[in-house]
Amino acid sequence: MKSPVDKLLKKHQKLNQSDMMKVESHVQRESGEWIINTLMIEGYAVPFKYKRKKMYKDLKGQRVNLTYYTETENVAGMEIEVMNVVRIKVS
Repeated sequence: MKSPVDKLLKKHQKLNQSDMMKVESHVQRESGEWIINTLMIEGYAVPFKYKRKKMYKDLKGQRVNLTYYTETENVAGMEIEVMNVVRIKVS
């Protein structure tokens, strides 16, 4: 039987899965009714972002499994690469 992650990856070709990634920093900020979470992962120079309705426990120093896709965001007139997380799980 396939796991939920395997099903997601097969259905959505642009999704990536990475396991046991170490979180270097975790920032949470309010944006309307959502809490925007931004993770910096060891060995990566791009932010990993996801939304939640409530504050989440601090993940700094934790190992996580991430399912994400690449997106480009326009910030102050500059395009930056961002990883949009669709699934996160503490390892």
